[in-house]
Amino acid sequence: MKRGAALVETLAGLLLGTALGVGTYTFVYAKGASYLSSDPNACANCHVMTEQLDGWSRGSHRAVATCNDCHTPPGFVARYATKASNGFWHSFAFTTGRFADPIQITERNHRVTEKACRKCHADVVHDIDRITSKGRELSCVECHRSVGHPH
Repeated sequence: MKRGAALVETLAGLLLGTALGVGTYTFVYAKGASYLSSDPNACANCHVMTEQLDGWSRGSHRAVATCNDCHTPPGFVARYATKASNGFWHSFAFTTGRFADPIQITERNHRVTEKACRKCHADVVHDIDRITSKGRELSCVECHRSVGHPH
């Protein structure tokens, strides 16, 4: 019985230590708390995003939108679930060296950005929405890829 209790204590200690280590790394070294904000500078905590931040700061959208406006869905839960998922996978990719260069948007994040374009520019999109390209709906992001920041 003592042996089982010791094993449980050891496992609990390992889990707690791992959680504290990952938490400290995430929120101290990697500035994790900044990702909870809407500050575009948080997106450049990772040096590979500097070019996107610089492009956004010189572009027309800087006066009306931040990274979150285009790259996260509306609503508290959806926004922070997306931020958590993207944060985890971005961290994983950069830590393991498995990130695309140049950076590539995922299909899910492409849909989020497309919806954001269509929401903010509904008056214009409504007029061209019935136009299709090769049997499919036109994509704002495909034609206007470099509007928010260069690619």
